[in-house]
Amino acid sequence: MKFFSSQCSFDYPWAHVSASAWKKYPNEMSTHVVAVDVLRREVDPVSGILTTERLITCKQNIPRWLLAVVGGRDTSYVREVSEVDPVAKTLTLRSQNLTMNHLLSVQETVVYSPDTTDPNKTIFDQTARIVAYAAFQRLCNKIEEWSVERFRQNAALGKLGFESVLKKLADAVPDTVLPSEILQPAAAN
Repeated sequence: MKFFSSQCSFDYPWAHVSASAWKKYPNEMSTHVVAVDVLRREVDPVSGILTTERLITCKQNIPRWLLAVVGGRDTSYVREVSEVDPVAKTLTLRSQNLTMNHLLSVQETVVYSPDTTDPNKTIFDQTARIVAYAAFQRLCNKIEEWSVERFRQNAALGKLGFESVLKKLADAVPDTVLPSEILQPAAAN
């Protein structure tokens, strides 16, 4: 079992980042993501939490030796469940690979929250747990090490791609139009 974690900040307020998260893919830096389909979306009438379930289709450049060992394909699917909490001002995304998860399990959690020291910035906190299942521990270690490095590369590219998405939305939509009001729970009567 291997772990990956990363934290950074984006120079945009939380409302802007949380609105932009829905437009993160496709982008020019994360070309491995080829499709994102919304499976379910609902708002809890009491808490105002927006829950969305999406299916993300990826086309990975997987080493041939790994494909030969596991008999897999280069197209994979990831299930993502996100929660936007308008009161706590958090966007939490939890994802799990669906393809070949009996051989390699990747569980990722990403949380976007306002920077407590600067309301014009948003903190990005990412963690992942990567577990390979094979008959030999040495093979598990090799697969996990490769997966962590691939995860690190994709995370770096993903950050650059998301920066471009954030900038495009900022250029296209003035801050006063961002859906911060939409993300607030309705007032009780």
